[in-house]
Amino acid sequence: MSLKPHGEDPMADDTGIDGLFTIGYEGASMEAFTGTLRHHAVDLLVDVRQAPVSRRPGFSRKALAETLADSGIGYRHEGALGAPKWLRDQVREDGDYARFFRAYDEHLRAHGDRLHALAEALHGRVALMCYERDVAVCHRQSVAEALAARTGLEPVHLDAAA
Repeated sequence: MSLKPHGEDPMADDTGIDGLFTIGYEGASMEAFTGTLRHHAVDLLVDVRQAPVSRRPGFSRKALAETLADSGIGYRHEGALGAPKWLRDQVREDGDYARFFRAYDEHLRAHGDRLHALAEALHGRVALMCYERDVAVCHRQSVAEALAARTGLEPVHLDAAA
């Protein structure tokens, strides 16, 4: 894990991010989810789902933001960085994650200005969130890698369901 020492800027980036994490809520209770974030001293959860709704109680935008606030964690939704519905539907149908990530990476490049602005706006210890427990099958891996390239930080993938 390579977290920037607080206040230092060894990669000469323009961000105030000093910790970069990802987390999925699949299979996790809300208590385990927030406990994992608190354990890693996360300051802000960035929800990278296109639509911040969930069939799981407590994981839709409003309820999640309220629960996080009670734990001293901020919430920010970045729907433009979500995987488009047509792409989610396609990977559910064909299971071709290589194609999914190629198409998603194109989508992310098209939103490079948004990603750049986000990187500049974030501060502290930040966790990117989506549904999937396994980051290897989730677009948040691509978002984390893009932010890592801008910040010099190595993303740490958290498992709230462990």
